[in-house]
Amino acid sequence: MNAELMVLIILLPIIAGALVPVIPFKNRKQMLIFIESAVILNSVLVWSLLLNRPTESFVLFRFTGNLSVTFRLDGLGRVFAWIVSTLWPLATLYSFEYMKHEGHEKFFFMFYTVTYGVTLGIIFSGNLLSMYFFYEMLSLVTLPLVMHTLSREAILASRTYLYYSIGGAAFAFIGMIFILSYGVTLDFIPGGVLDPEAIGDKVNVLLIVYVLCFCGFSVKSAMFPFCAWLPKAGVAPTPVTALLHAVAVVKAGAFATMRVTYYSFGADFVRGTWAQDVILCLTIFTIVYGCSRAVKETHIKRRLAWSTVSNLSYILFGVALMTPLGLTGALSHMVFHAVMKICSFFCAGAVMYKTGRHYVHELNGLGRKMPRVFTIFTIAGLALMGVPGLCGFISKWNLVRAAVESETVLGYVGVAALLISALLTAIYMMSITMRAFFPGREFDDKTVEGIEDPNWMMLLPLFLFTAAIVIFGIHSEPVIAALSAVASVIG
Repeated sequence: MNAELMVLIILLPIIAGALVPVIPFKNRKQMLIFIESAVILNSVLVWSLLLNRPTESFVLFRFTGNLSVTFRLDGLGRVFAWIVSTLWPLATLYSFEYMKHEGHEKFFFMFYTVTYGVTLGIIFSGNLLSMYFFYEMLSLVTLPLVMHTLSREAILASRTYLYYSIGGAAFAFIGMIFILSYGVTLDFIPGGVLDPEAIGDKVNVLLIVYVLCFCGFSVKSAMFPFCAWLPKAGVAPTPVTALLHAVAVVKAGAFATMRVTYYSFGADFVRGTWAQDVILCLTIFTIVYGCSRAVKETHIKRRLAWSTVSNLSYILFGVALMTPLGLTGALSHMVFHAVMKICSFFCAGAVMYKTGRHYVHELNGLGRKMPRVFTIFTIAGLALMGVPGLCGFISKWNLVRAAVESETVLGYVGVAALLISALLTAIYMMSITMRAFFPGREFDDKTVEGIEDPNWMMLLPLFLFTAAIVIFGIHSEPVIAALSAVASVIG
């Protein structure tokens, strides 16, 4: 029964979202109750499944041979499922207040809720074909969210997002075809599925395909040179950008790279080859490049978007180390970054919602009028920097340990990149805090009159995210132990 429950969990938010524009709600409150109830119910079902994980796979339908849409929940899927199912109800609650004056709410919440089910489809995929199917669907259902405002800037951003997604999917498809040809199955099996006899003298060809496949899936994780779409997507409403940058899309890209590296091609096949060096170089460069662009950026959401570009490559760097400790670091940063980044984005969204201000130089003195929001933003910023006592330090420490233990030149270069990134993060995050709380002697208080913190719908998720940042920072042992157990499976 638990195996069939996976299908229900995927379909419930998809059906509920599709019904939003159809049901004749008497008022907005009824619609919001329906949406939040569906999301909470689905998260409860996910949690029950995670606590009673099914050991068997469930084949929804079979095309031919070993081509099938199959669902299975393993340790790696459980990590991503915990992130998504915990954050989605809070993100939905926040969006109720934010979207009040944005217009076209029914269509927004339709795609927003459907995206929940599609993301879970990626998580529960038992083979490469199933994951690729839902991965493509994720691009299609999030595209209307990016272009929600229908402004010229939003339409151009959605085009860029679509072009990058199509290109990435093409590279990923090449990888799937080669796995089908040179592997024993498309199922996700720890250690990989490549058949040595079938490979023969085509090792370098397979390594080229691995690099293409990794890059294809990492488009959604905004690895250089495929990162231009992410800052442009910041034109979307804040609940969407938080969804793109912290929970669903970018994490789906990182999750997919873990799958193809450890469960399809196999880390042993790639480790120590030129292909690993190429991936490591790309991730290391992106870590520094993203932070450098964030320092220069003056738009609040685009600054945070470039920060995401950098932080997502922390995860990809851990994946590319191809060791259990490296995967532990990648998984821990995937979990902790989700909380830190959704918190910082929601703070930025609250400021934009209450003040209409979008640029860093417009934030002077707002910390005095919105003390809760900017205090929380400061805590999230300190965590992103890697300050001890907060969760960001834990994941960065694990990544540094893994890089040092790799005893490779690129591992040490990666450590240097992480340190440079921490310094640049302090600059682009703390400069916002300093402007907000210490605007200078010549600041005119009249410029911030009438501004105040938002209501509980926005503040409650922010307080919970902040609590998680602190709790994970001072008591991370159970989480890291669970992630290490997942990573140990790949040997």
